[in-house]
Amino acid sequence: MFTATAVAAFFGTAWAADTAERQFVSLAELSGERMHAQAGKRIEVDVDLSGPELEVEVSGERASIRYRMSFNQIAEGWSWQPLADPQVEDYYRFKFLPLQSVLVERGEYAGEDKIGTTQQMAVRWRYDYFLAFDNLYDFYPRKVDDDAGFLAEVPSGLVGHVGLRARATLVEPVISESTTFWKAIYSRPVDFTLKKRYLVGHLDEVDFVDTDSGKVLCRILPGQGRCSVN
Repeated sequence: MFTATAVAAFFGTAWAADTAERQFVSLAELSGERMHAQAGKRIEVDVDLSGPELEVEVSGERASIRYRMSFNQIAEGWSWQPLADPQVEDYYRFKFLPLQSVLVERGEYAGEDKIGTTQQMAVRWRYDYFLAFDNLYDFYPRKVDDDAGFLAEVPSGLVGHVGLRARATLVEPVISESTTFWKAIYSRPVDFTLKKRYLVGHLDEVDFVDTDSGKVLCRILPGQGRCSVN
């Protein structure tokens, strides 16, 4: 069984129509009316598989590739349902798939956090991109299960070049963004800005793809939580 950083080495990079960054920026540049008109547009995005959600288990000539969704909850205000009955619904309505992170160095400046000590403070911004959707349970029942997510059974020889791609239909508000800022201090001389950027949609399908050819190996549609490659 392989997890976390060990798993990342087994996966290539999938190739969707465009990066999450470019898709988000192109939408954000639209006027309000034109952006609203994008609701109903279908998009495809590649999932970042470097996080802890991914697990691979190889047994002989077969491999199980599991992408867990149990803790992929969006804790933004627009996702929170404080009056939710936990027996039948989640406190956080929207779930996410991580797509891309972009780190930007924005120079530095001389600052004094500790009296009498001048330091060079770096300025860094990170943009994290996600697909946000609220119909996860169209794919499998809502239940307490840490393994709940998307599962593919594939020949073990494919493990070195398997990626995960999602297709979705944009819904209002189409995109969303939040910003968190950490001021530089003496022990951490970095002004750090984190922007979380969301493409907001209705999840239509999840595909396991061959990252060498772009071919769909197997497809998970609503009503399914798994797929298999012979």
